[in-house]
Amino acid sequence: MWVCGSRYWARARGLLRLCLLPASGRHEPKASSCSSSTQSSRVRALIYAHHGDPPKVVELKNVDLAAVGRSDVHVKMLAAPVNPSDINMIQGNYGLLPKLPAVGGNEGVGQVIAVGSSVTRMKPGDWVIPANAGLGTWQTEAVFSEESLIEIPSDIPLQSAATLGVNPCTAYRMLMDFEQLRPGDSVIQNASNSGVGQAVIQIAAALGLRTINVVRDRPDIQRLSDRLKNLGAEHVVTEEELRKPEMKNFWKNMPQPQLALNCVGGKSSTELLRHLASGVGEQVLSQVQEGLSLPVLTLFFLDSSGLEEPW
Repeated sequence: MWVCGSRYWARARGLLRLCLLPASGRHEPKASSCSSSTQSSRVRALIYAHHGDPPKVVELKNVDLAAVGRSDVHVKMLAAPVNPSDINMIQGNYGLLPKLPAVGGNEGVGQVIAVGSSVTRMKPGDWVIPANAGLGTWQTEAVFSEESLIEIPSDIPLQSAATLGVNPCTAYRMLMDFEQLRPGDSVIQNASNSGVGQAVIQIAAALGLRTINVVRDRPDIQRLSDRLKNLGAEHVVTEEELRKPEMKNFWKNMPQPQLALNCVGGKSSTELLRHLASGVGEQVLSQVQEGLSLPVLTLFFLDSSGLEEPW
C-alpha cells in the first residue's frame, strides 16, 4: 500500500506541520458567524504546479484567501493526513488528477469559520470533511463550495475525523460490494496494518466476519499482532507463515476465505489466491505495488469474476 519512499513521508509531514497544525496549547481563533466576506487574507498552502517527485515539485506558499460567496464556506483546516493517493496525484499517476496548479491533500478535517448567505447545511463551528477527492486539504484555510463538504460530528477524535473520508469508506465498500458475506464468513487481507487494513479489521468485526490478517515479518511482530487483535483481528500471520505447508492445518478450524483484499501484489497476491475458497472466492485489488503472479492452477479453478478492482 505504501507506494513511495520514506523520505516523501518525512518531507510531507514536516511541511504539513509548518502549514497546518498549530502547536500544542496555541490559542486558536474562534469561529465567527459572518455570512460572507470580501476581505482578503493570506494563508499557507502546499502547492504543486507540475507533476513529479513530491519533494521537488511541492512548495509551501502564501496565497490569497478567496472571498466567501453566497454558496461558499470558509474553513480552517484542523488536520490533514498524507495518503499514498496524495503522493500518486502529485506524481501524476493517479486515476483522478486535479487541474494544475493544485493544492495537495485529498482528506482532512476543518472547522467552519464563516458561511455564505445561501448556505443551509453548515454553520460556524461545525466540523467538515471533503465530499470528494482532490479538494486540496493541505492548506491552513480555504473557501470551498457547500456541496464539496460533508458535516461530521465534532466529538470524535481529531485523528479519526481527519482520516474518515478515504480508508474507512474504501474498507466498507470492499467488504460489501463484491461478495454477499454473512456473519461467520472469513476474509483474508495483506498489508493489514495499513490504514485501510485496520479499517477492514474493525468493520469486519462489527459485521461478525472473521479475518485473517497478513503482515510482513518484523522484530516487533508480537506488539503489532496484539495491536491488530485489540482492533478486532481474529488471526494475524506473517507473509512467511502464510507460505508454509502447515497452513493446511490452520483451515481445519477456520472457514476458507470468501474474499481476499490485496494491496501488495506479487507473491503476496499469489498466496491470498491460493487460500481462497474454491469456486466462490474473490480477490479485490487496491493500489497494488507489484504485478500479479498467478499460478495456472489457481486461474483454472478460480471463478472468472474472481479478480476485481474497487473502482
